[in-house]
Amino acid sequence: MKLSQLLAGVALREALTPALAGLEVTGLEYDSRRVEKGFVFFAFAGSRVDGRQFAQDALAKGALAVVSELPRPAEFAGASGAWIQVEHGRHALATAARNFYHHPDERILFTGITGTNGKTTTAYLIETLLRAAGKVTGLIGTIEYRLAGEIRPSPNTTPESLDIMRFAAELEERGGTHLIAEVSSHALALGRVHGFHFHTAVFTNLTRDHLDFHGTMEEYGAAKRRLFVRQPGPKWAVLNADDPVSKTMEPDDSTSRTIWYGLTDQAGLRAENIVSGFTGLAFDVIWNSRRAKVESPLLGRVNVSNILAALGAGLSYGLDLEAMASAIPGCRAVPGRFEPVSFTTTAQGQSFLVVVDYAHTDDALRNAIQTARSLAKGKVITLFGCGGDRDRTKRPLMGMAAAELSDFVVLTSDNPRSEDPLSIMTDAIVGLRRFDTRHVFEPDRGKAIQLAIREAQPGDVVLLAGKGHETYQVLKDRTIHFDDRETAREVLRSFGYKGSQKAE
Repeated sequence: MKLSQLLAGVALREALTPALAGLEVTGLEYDSRRVEKGFVFFAFAGSRVDGRQFAQDALAKGALAVVSELPRPAEFAGASGAWIQVEHGRHALATAARNFYHHPDERILFTGITGTNGKTTTAYLIETLLRAAGKVTGLIGTIEYRLAGEIRPSPNTTPESLDIMRFAAELEERGGTHLIAEVSSHALALGRVHGFHFHTAVFTNLTRDHLDFHGTMEEYGAAKRRLFVRQPGPKWAVLNADDPVSKTMEPDDSTSRTIWYGLTDQAGLRAENIVSGFTGLAFDVIWNSRRAKVESPLLGRVNVSNILAALGAGLSYGLDLEAMASAIPGCRAVPGRFEPVSFTTTAQGQSFLVVVDYAHTDDALRNAIQTARSLAKGKVITLFGCGGDRDRTKRPLMGMAAAELSDFVVLTSDNPRSEDPLSIMTDAIVGLRRFDTRHVFEPDRGKAIQLAIREAQPGDVVLLAGKGHETYQVLKDRTIHFDDRETAREVLRSFGYKGSQKAE
């Protein structure tokens, strides 16, 4: 591909010279360590690192040009190769990636899911519905990436545009038809999906999160809106009628169509007669005067909304409502999303439930505790912590949510990163002490899990919140292996509980 073809549609500060325009491009990269001869290197302005410092390394490896929104550095002046300045670096990469891989998003049907909570569960559910309909799918998300059945690690919830296009092109080679992606607010704000063609865009909800990055809730919401209000707009928008913010997400593209889902009468796709218990959910789903019975092993009423969102996406692809309802049980569990760790039998032959959940905002924690409350016949015991180097303002709010809704709270450490765990806990204590709820503090997460489980009695629910599917803990000087699920099972065995088993 010629350089002029690669950069077609990119906003350039200066037109390419004829010599540059005719260069043959063999690849593109934003990581200089992966550059090869004939590649174009994209140098970004990062929050911590200036990508220009790697330009010389890229040239030494054979890059024929460097693309950046930043001006040419002085030390680059005498080097061989070309500096191409663009209006927006990540927009340029997104456009170039689409061009290089011949626009796979025009053949693979893209589903983008955004919102504060529920993205991962909704993505798994949509994949379940599409696979049941015989589609070959790809999934990009927080827990893992899946490509035509192959599981790959997930370095980012939403990777760079080049990675997405490369993934889509490989999916197409394997006969793939649909790509489902969690689209984070960071990715939208930075332009990682700029110009992509989405068949379906799903909005789950908007609650307080990531204000350390976005600054205000208005900016946070505006970032989410970029998945819907864009050119071209999605063919279908699937919006949560129970969240008033959804009104701002309606696409302005006249060719876009909208499906509203929820529990209110205003929702065209809605749920009625909801039954929730230890074994899962059951409800009736109504769409255009049609009714189908849905049963799911997922726990908690919050998953009714996630299931409706997935059904809405399925409808946008023309899937049959009854067929989808029969496929929903195929999604048995989503790692770290109110995931049962063990149904544990005490010496008296009675049981309590231990679950892990990724809740790391006050709203998500509130939802998780309310789900636990709906299942518990006894107490709700909540363990939580707050992440370091992240939005401090949500810490007291998380403490308030835990104290207001739980019977016993264990405040511990999450991923402290560079911060002092005790300082993080002090921020959360401010909200925790707003209520007269019995609580303990234990910065060692392993010991904290012991305290929480030791407190459990028959009929109780123990909620281990914050880390969910994560198998590590990020400390100031190192990252260690730590999995709430593994630790909980070890604690249960050490306490001698009978019948402890991993939940299916």
